[in-house]
Amino acid sequence: MPRIAGINIPEGKRIDVALTSLYGIGQARAAHIVRQARVEAAKRTKDLTSDEVARLREIVEKHYKVEGDLRREITMHIKRLKDIGSYRGTRHMKRLPVRGQRTRTNTRTVRGNVRKTVGSGRKPTAEKT
Repeated sequence: MPRIAGINIPEGKRIDVALTSLYGIGQARAAHIVRQARVEAAKRTKDLTSDEVARLREIVEKHYKVEGDLRREITMHIKRLKDIGSYRGTRHMKRLPVRGQRTRTNTRTVRGNVRKTVGSGRKPTAEKT
């Protein structure tokens, strides 16, 4: 199982899809990395040679901030917004939507008000005897 940036990449998937399992790499960036490493995008992860894995690992670790470093940087940005008391920082503190979404409806998951949908209201009948 190839290991890039401390994460095991799924084996059965195409390499351009498998790279998206890394935090901070989406579809467009994964396609760019695969082109840059001169690896065929349709190739499965388990079929990669050690040289191809090494090229991919080198590109990801040298040119992109992924996983722990990226998470730490994002956390520091949010902490800075909270410390200076900006509007976005206060929205983060209150666990409300930050980017201008409406809150009268639709923000149940952010506010922690998740309601389960109710079916027909009947309990299943007992088995036949």
